[in-house]
Amino acid sequence: MPNTSVLALRGATTLDVDDRDHLLERVQELLTEMFEANGIANDDLISILFTATDDVHSAFPALAARKLGMGDVPLICARELDIVRAKQRCIRVMVHFNSQRSRSELHHIYLQDARDLRDDLPQ
Repeated sequence: MPNTSVLALRGATTLDVDDRDHLLERVQELLTEMFEANGIANDDLISILFTATDDVHSAFPALAARKLGMGDVPLICARELDIVRAKQRCIRVMVHFNSQRSRSELHHIYLQDARDLRDDLPQ
């Protein structure tokens, strides 16, 4: 069996409004793009950590992952730090997964108004 490593992939998106269906759509879009850009399959996943800013109340971001078929993946949601002038209605994600890739080959995905959170990363 080829050598595999545990890697962490980052991403984020923002919401236009704090609405359950809108949140689920945006988080599913983010996860789908993250997995497609990095060749990640459900069996590769170890766990997913979501954070949301204080102004997100409509749904748990993990619900979007469960609706994509990740009910067997450990998921957790937490509150993002409430920093002055921070991005509003922002959901961040960290995916832990097994891969044969190196960390330098990962494509971290930032969508919507979250695109400017990490301008040091190639898209």
